[in-house]
Amino acid sequence: MTITKEAVLAALSTVQEPDLGQDLVTLNMIRNLEVEGEKVTFTVMLTTPACPLKGKIEADCRNALKTVGAKTIEIKMDSDVPNDGRMRGLVNMPIRNAIAIGSGKGGVGKSTVSVNIAVALAKAGARVGLLDADIYGPNTPTMLGVEKLPPPNGQRLIPAKAYGLKMISMGLLVKPGQPLIWRGPMLNSAIRQFLGDVEWGELDYLIVDLPPGTGDAALSLAQALPLSGAVIVTLPQLVSLEDASRGLNMFKQLEVPILGVVENMSYLELPDGTHMDLFGSGGGENLAEATKTPFLGKVPIDQNVRIGGDSGKPIVDSYPDSVVAKAFTEISQKIAAKVSIAALGVNNALPINIVE
Repeated sequence: MTITKEAVLAALSTVQEPDLGQDLVTLNMIRNLEVEGEKVTFTVMLTTPACPLKGKIEADCRNALKTVGAKTIEIKMDSDVPNDGRMRGLVNMPIRNAIAIGSGKGGVGKSTVSVNIAVALAKAGARVGLLDADIYGPNTPTMLGVEKLPPPNGQRLIPAKAYGLKMISMGLLVKPGQPLIWRGPMLNSAIRQFLGDVEWGELDYLIVDLPPGTGDAALSLAQALPLSGAVIVTLPQLVSLEDASRGLNMFKQLEVPILGVVENMSYLELPDGTHMDLFGSGGGENLAEATKTPFLGKVPIDQNVRIGGDSGKPIVDSYPDSVVAKAFTEISQKIAAKVSIAALGVNNALPINIVE
């Protein structure tokens, strides 16, 4: 039996990309299609390597092709992260998507969330950068086990590398314990240098760990680096929610899309399997509902998060099968999916150009 390419494409046009809500053929996700007799070979070009449904998409493709008589099916799952179309003139190489992780107050684990989301995306195969914009309290070097930057390339800084991602932080440019007593203009200059004077290379995602609050750093960043979106980190308790709401509204005023809310330190799992709500419960979901913002997930309390942060071993790498690591991974996948949906201009998102 001879199978035609037209029959194969017709069959694959019945397979939906669940997040984007359209079929693979319409989305131009079928590449390098070859048909020899009853053998079909092709590549599915996903919009992110962090796609949580790649297994389902592959299975749906196989089932669809069996209906046209394919006996041997070889599928390669690849990815090409779309560019959000925003012009980032300060940066030499293309940064396809820039995502800020913010909060209205300190102590909510925002840097922990930033580091683990960045590592999770890198582990999935994405090209990831992490910019520690918390100039006054930079701690991502400790969390990633990085002590110094590589030698500069002329006048340009080379970011440190750890766990498959690139990272820059003021903590690597000053002596340990040295306080930075800076006013707003100096802060703005530092953030611009982190963008313009660093050899980032081409990135799929630049994760930006913002300082707490709604001050100069967040404003400087939003002005210097057009953002694909922002993620708000909160605790379940009321005080944290009030502050997180301020941070969320700040991004809205700056016309930065809100990708969603993450509730950190959500609960403590006891040996008998029950949950203890140390900081209250349901706050993150309530904030998301009240502000009509997506809720990205809950991250429970685990001492290995603290141990990993102190020892430079993020939990998504050191304990990848733990409940917390799986929560971070799922959140990173949701963020990647939302960024892709917006960049591709589907599901009522704004139409934005795609880099081929």
